[in-house]
Amino acid sequence: MSERTATIHRRTGETDVALTLVLDGTGRAEVATGIGFLDHMLTLFAKHGLFDITVQAQGDLHIDEHHTAEDVCICLGQALDGALGERRGIVRTAHSYVPMDEALGFVAVDLGGRPYAVFDAEFVTPRVGQLGTDLIAHLFESIATHGRLNLHARVLYGRNDHHKVEALFKAFGRALDAATRIDERAGGAVPSTKGTL
Repeated sequence: MSERTATIHRRTGETDVALTLVLDGTGRAEVATGIGFLDHMLTLFAKHGLFDITVQAQGDLHIDEHHTAEDVCICLGQALDGALGERRGIVRTAHSYVPMDEALGFVAVDLGGRPYAVFDAEFVTPRVGQLGTDLIAHLFESIATHGRLNLHARVLYGRNDHHKVEALFKAFGRALDAATRIDERAGGAVPSTKGTL
């Protein structure tokens, strides 16, 4: 099996992001976005999904964190799409429930090539660390759009916003790990009755 990895470099007037994703990794992460809480979420996403990820990002954080966080997640989606290639032989769909203390997060994914995101979570604080909670839904939407996947994320319950977001990123990592796995029974076929994704 060829190595399933991709490197994306995105430079705009607002940000400069370099991201490498290895699907068949061991959970190693080297992440420096300038947004501490986002670094934390991407690190645990990699750990729980057993992906290797390297991210170096510089952006207009003197304004706010929006552009940097958004562009990092655009790059993550593009890297996922690139690493999957034709998506032959993958399991394709998976889901995961992850508890984080009092919070319970759920994520389901379908890597069928049709980008769509449904996000169902409510937050009580405007920020978690340096990251605005109003951005969380947009980050998942950016990954889904640029990764060409159907992604449903939901917080079933919880009180602490840090715990809610952490449960979602862990669940996303675990669901994506399961969906990207190669199913030997598929014999390298595209997992669709259409014959293409």
